[in-house]
Amino acid sequence: MIKVGIIDDEILARKVIEEYCAKIDNFTIVLSTGNPIEFINFAQQNEVDLIFLDIEMPEINGLEILSSLLLPPKVILTTAYSEYALESYNYGVVDYLLKPIKLERFLKAVHKVSASKIVPAKKNPGSEALQIKHDGLPIAIPFTSILYIQSFGNYLKIFTDSRMYLISETLVNITAVLSENFQRTHKSYIANLDRVTKATRTYLSIENNEVPVSAMYKVVVFEKLQALGKS
Repeated sequence: MIKVGIIDDEILARKVIEEYCAKIDNFTIVLSTGNPIEFINFAQQNEVDLIFLDIEMPEINGLEILSSLLLPPKVILTTAYSEYALESYNYGVVDYLLKPIKLERFLKAVHKVSASKIVPAKKNPGSEALQIKHDGLPIAIPFTSILYIQSFGNYLKIFTDSRMYLISETLVNITAVLSENFQRTHKSYIANLDRVTKATRTYLSIENNEVPVSAMYKVVVFEKLQALGKS
């Protein structure tokens, strides 16, 4: 059974997708909401295999929602705006549906999901270092030495105890290989929560650096800090 989430601020759009999903035997809808924050909180605690995600929504862009997820499920984007098509594929989405969505086109997207085989991403519990290439050479950076990671255009800045590394990668991809105590705090930052020395409502202190915390990630950040005894 494929567990499906629907995130769209338009009630009618959600209803259409719900009706289409009801025609698929192995689909079960676990959440249908117009509130992106509700979905983010739900996804932190519950298994979701596939989401139908609108892009243009009040306060939070659908692509920002996608990048906030620690282990993103399969995603089919739904929108009335074709200009997002190219950008969306940088996030590894399965398909991109333009509204109004026709049943035939919906079924083609669902077929792509079946063909791609939904397999939950798993971290390697024995891994203790981040494997990167820097200046053409393979380097293993111990997780314990990483302070935080910042998105910088098409690159990432990895700040460690000893130096900063600049690599060509995305926050979405690197999140999937980090240990559980690394958490997205902002659309452009990932923090090593083990290294946090002070936490406020808007930033985390890590070795004299201030890592911003945005409203989108505040709940999960402070839940994890509390579990670590740091708040």
